[in-house]
Amino acid sequence: MTRKLAILGATGSVGTSTLDLVERNPERFEVVAVTAATNASALADIARRTGAKLAVIAHEARLPELQAGLAGTDCRAAAGPDALIDAAAGEAELVIAAIVGCAGLPPVMAAIEAGRTVALANKEALVTAGALMTQAATRSGATLLPVDSEHNAIFQCIACSRSEDVSKIILTASGGPFRTATAAAMAAATPAQAVAHPNWSMGAKISVDSATLMNKGLELIEAHYLFGLAPDRIDIVIHPQSVVHSLVEFVDGSVLAQLGSPDMRIPIAYALAWPERIETPAERLDLLAVQRLDFEAPDVERFPALKLARDALVAGGSAPVVLNAANEAAVASFLAGEIAFSEIAQMVAKALDENDLPPPQSIVDVLEIDRNTRRRVAAAMQTVCQ
Repeated sequence: MTRKLAILGATGSVGTSTLDLVERNPERFEVVAVTAATNASALADIARRTGAKLAVIAHEARLPELQAGLAGTDCRAAAGPDALIDAAAGEAELVIAAIVGCAGLPPVMAAIEAGRTVALANKEALVTAGALMTQAATRSGATLLPVDSEHNAIFQCIACSRSEDVSKIILTASGGPFRTATAAAMAAATPAQAVAHPNWSMGAKISVDSATLMNKGLELIEAHYLFGLAPDRIDIVIHPQSVVHSLVEFVDGSVLAQLGSPDMRIPIAYALAWPERIETPAERLDLLAVQRLDFEAPDVERFPALKLARDALVAGGSAPVVLNAANEAAVASFLAGEIAFSEIAQMVAKALDENDLPPPQSIVDVLEIDRNTRRRVAAAMQTVCQ
């Protein structure tokens, strides 16, 4: 049967990888809605190629450009936050949630509340609103499928196992470009050095998160909400080859791992076809070429973001929202050349230390905590830069 899809964030890296797979399997998927933040021309091209019925541009000023690009088609053009929600909660059976940042929270929640199957590529969804979203999924019967390679690996390893059979999960991290760098070298690191990931091709922000290991801290929080395990049952190990994407240890001592080449089309394909599988053009894993798999403990002294994230998860309440917002603001300042690499974690720690915001009760609360934190971090940045 053909599965109807909505692709939120269709022009980004996850969106384009999703489209590559969809266009290789036209008999399996029907794209009914696509969205983008600002790239109206690319969105119009995607809508034309896929035959989507709805194309939504988040920035309303770009709507005329989108309308012009869709002239002569049956695709409806729309813009703004409400239109994003319409795309997410419309007729699609499977929603690919790949909008970057907290802008993706309302449409993701709308899809969950509508009982859809949601393939989550948006880290912020569960990091900032994990309890709200998992509770909403329980009420509506929605299914959450992880797209992050690590969480997707865990999902594959657990498969049909009972939750009580899982002892712990082990997230792997490449270690990023500074895995072997000294603290002094990291303090002097440039944005160009920080975004030069050794294994994965990613955007600037997530590449910096990989360099600080904050991405693994955020994944720790995601894993807690996705799989329902306490923080002390989620481990992180450095695995520089990025071949083992994560592991699951069971109560009998068995450990299952999911291996594959570092190609995001593999976890995306699993989410698209679940509970079945589809072929991908990803390079096949050649263990003889890999030859060895190395593992080491993360250095929390050089990478303090890991402890900050774990502490935020344990603290709960508004702390994960503050962690995420402060990190985004600090990373943006680093990429702009305003602060040093080592100051990213320092700014996040300061925001968490000064956090006095109440726990969020709704997505509106999450967004307000996010805005409040960004204002506080911006004020702190001004002090640092003076």
